[in-house]
Amino acid sequence: MDGLNGLTELRVNSAEQLSWDDRCDLLIVGFGGAGACAAIEAASRGLAVLALDRFEGGGATALSGGVVYAGGGTPYQRQAGYEDTDEAMFNYLRQEVGDAVSSRTLKEFCEGSRAQLAWLERQGVAFESSVPPHKTSYPSDQYYLYYSGNEAVPAYAASAKPAPRGHRTKGPGMSGASLFAPLKASALRHGARLRSQCEVRRLVLDHNDRVLGVEAWQLPPGSRAARQHARLSRWAAAIHMYAPALADRLRARQKRIEQSHAIRQLIRAEHAVLLSSGGFIFNREWVEKHAPQYLAGLPLGTTGCNGSGIALGQSAGGNVARMDKVSAWRFINPPLAWARGLIVNGRGQRYANEEIYGATLGHAMVEEQDGRAILILNRALVREALRQVGPGKVWNFQRLPVLLNLLFNAKRSNSLTGLAKRCNLPPERLRQSVERYTRAAQGVIADEFGKSGAMLANLEQGPWYALDLSFDSKLFPCPVITLGGLKVCERSGRVLDHAGVPIHGLYSAGRNAVGVASNLYVSGLSLADCIYSGRRAAAHVADQIAVQTTGSGEQQCNV
Repeated sequence: MDGLNGLTELRVNSAEQLSWDDRCDLLIVGFGGAGACAAIEAASRGLAVLALDRFEGGGATALSGGVVYAGGGTPYQRQAGYEDTDEAMFNYLRQEVGDAVSSRTLKEFCEGSRAQLAWLERQGVAFESSVPPHKTSYPSDQYYLYYSGNEAVPAYAASAKPAPRGHRTKGPGMSGASLFAPLKASALRHGARLRSQCEVRRLVLDHNDRVLGVEAWQLPPGSRAARQHARLSRWAAAIHMYAPALADRLRARQKRIEQSHAIRQLIRAEHAVLLSSGGFIFNREWVEKHAPQYLAGLPLGTTGCNGSGIALGQSAGGNVARMDKVSAWRFINPPLAWARGLIVNGRGQRYANEEIYGATLGHAMVEEQDGRAILILNRALVREALRQVGPGKVWNFQRLPVLLNLLFNAKRSNSLTGLAKRCNLPPERLRQSVERYTRAAQGVIADEFGKSGAMLANLEQGPWYALDLSFDSKLFPCPVITLGGLKVCERSGRVLDHAGVPIHGLYSAGRNAVGVASNLYVSGLSLADCIYSGRRAAAHVADQIAVQTTGSGEQQCNV
């Protein structure tokens, strides 16, 4: 969508003023995880549902790891021998979620976690209880239940009994496709319709600010232009992580096809429009405006994560929040040996517990240390790391960065003074950091950042190595996603205007909106929030239709 910042709505006196090309009860803009779940919920309640997607559907959900954050004693936690409660889940997430949502909403999210997992299973999504032997950023195909955040880190475990809550969808490779496929099939089975390669460019409103529908532009199904567009979409997604500049050129070609061949459609939403088209990490102007310190990161998501849904909401008067919240993923485990080293900033000072979750480490790196992260290892840890990323032990996307950085990004010295000089670090400060860390590993002193004893390593013996894993690293790009979006009523998912009043007929869900995952990222929390918020919005639309039918008046929003 061009000109997002200047997006305007289409105003009419009434719905009857236009000749509509299609109609539905609930119109969903963006058919990823949130959109598909909303479609299932609404269609199962008897609503006529139409979903529009600029591509083929799936969004960032289909490209993700397919991890759903769930706890409170799920069947898979119990099968694996772990006890968990709603209270423990809440107490942990309160530390991650902050004030992104109210305690009431977070409590409801946690208490409904087991039921949400069961709902996914009824749609055909499969899970399993196998747990990996060590902490990892993403488990291999042997394992499907893991500690996907900071649950077991001592500072967090002190106030919330830890349990693995990352429920990875059963499926080969990155499991996002295995999560989305049954959701899409269920939505269609329940009667929802999907128009793919259909881009919404404007909302249609009446002069009472009621959302009536959308103006969309669709490529003719089965046409040569549609086939070219689909190929470009697949190619851009496949090469983005390895050749982002080339992927951008493919996206530009996609846009030209849309502009030249798409046909205008006016679609009436009799009751509501739901915006669920993702975040805005691919809108570089917005990132520069709201979170410029994250521009050097590698955008993670799909071409559709360009803020178009957020801009549509703003065009109708919707307010935004937490647009500066961006998650940077500096994962250093696997290999586990890297997480046993220590990380220093540009002044040679250690600043974090290296065993913390990668997004937490990335936040500290970008927000507190000007993006600097230099990993200090010794020969023993380097050798251990090489063993841990051997063939068949980790994913290729985990192995290759480790090997590349050990080969081409590692500075070595037989003395810490020499290492400091090679890295332009203050020698005395680096020596003090390593010595203090080693004394903690030896049990002489307590670790200043509360690192688990098993994760500490004695670095007394060299030679020593330094790997520059800073935010702008070329050999170790740092993926980033946006977490902010439209402000919504937490009881309904309705989009709020600048006065905090719900906009009639407009909802938002997933990363299109502020939600449970809009503070600090935890693997699986965004997908869980997509499911939760998508179903919440659809249920509210259905309830409102029932209220209108009985004539008992509209339900009020308790923000």
